Amino acid sequence: MSCVRFVSCGVAARCMRGASVNLTRPMTNAVVAQRFETRQFRTTATRQDIDQAAKYIGAGAAAVGAAGSGSGIGTVFGSLIIGYARNPSLKNNLFTYAVLGFALSEAMGLFCFLLAAGILFAF
Repeated sequence: MSCVRFVSCGVAARCMRGASVNLTRPMTNAVVAQRFETRQFRTTATRQDIDQAAKYIGAGAAAVGAAGSGSGIGTVFGSLIIGYARNPSLKNNLFTYAVLGFALSEAMGLFCFLLAAGILFAF
């Protein structure tokens, strides 16, 4: 019953007329009317100091691997000396393995150093 009254009193016709007017408006008005927000970087001196300190902490943590490389090289050559003292006839084989262990340990140390340099100078 109330639907019939709504339609018969002309309210529906007025609502539909308003909707059609809204649909026939050009889209450029809607786009121009929008306010575009711009983002700005708000860096303060405190924030820059915090970022700089974080870079130094990260580079220091990455450089810890170089100490591991040094201890690895010491272990490799210490084992070479012990192995040569026990069995001198395996000198060539032991030296080959020692050079391989040295290269792997040194490569990890260089990787840690390059990572620390990248943290300091790239970011």
